[in-house]
Amino acid sequence: MGQPGSAFLTPSPEENQLPPLENNSKAPRTRVNRQIRISPVRVIADNGDQLGVLSIDEALAAAHERGLDLVEVAPLARPPVVKIMDYGKFKFEQAKAARAAKKKQHVIHLKEVKYRPGIDDHDFDFKTRHAREFLADGNKVKVTMMYRGRQMAHIELGREVLDRVALELKDIGKIEQEPKLEGRNMSMVLAPK
Repeated sequence: MGQPGSAFLTPSPEENQLPPLENNSKAPRTRVNRQIRISPVRVIADNGDQLGVLSIDEALAAAHERGLDLVEVAPLARPPVVKIMDYGKFKFEQAKAARAAKKKQHVIHLKEVKYRPGIDDHDFDFKTRHAREFLADGNKVKVTMMYRGRQMAHIELGREVLDRVALELKDIGKIEQEPKLEGRNMSMVLAPK
């Protein structure tokens, strides 16, 4: 086997080193000032003028004399393109644009409306009106038919109600998932047109 008590030995310093943490963010990391390693670089001034292709030290000196940062804007270009700008302001503008884009996006939710096989006309109209509102808001609607006890012997009655719902809402929604039986419930999904 091995030496007695070998399971409790402390690992050597080489074994104790953890691999570097991976940055899982989807956005590529922007290199600034001394993080930019590739030389020469194409430099754009803060007012938009091109300063030409300079060594990294000359570009850093030009940024320093203006009191601004050197930011890599096109790392894959040859030579890489860097711009002299205020990096804090640049990050703030990027975050502001991301917030504005997030505010404009619409998340589609799945709303559920439940029916029973022997539903009355008023209840049917009330629930179907709710489903219509959900579809009008751009959400998907899961229409669920709930069976109890002996109603399972006449599944076709519930199927007729589901078909009636689909018919009532065909002007605003389309069937995304046909009605299917799952245990004591039959459900279908409607999506907005």
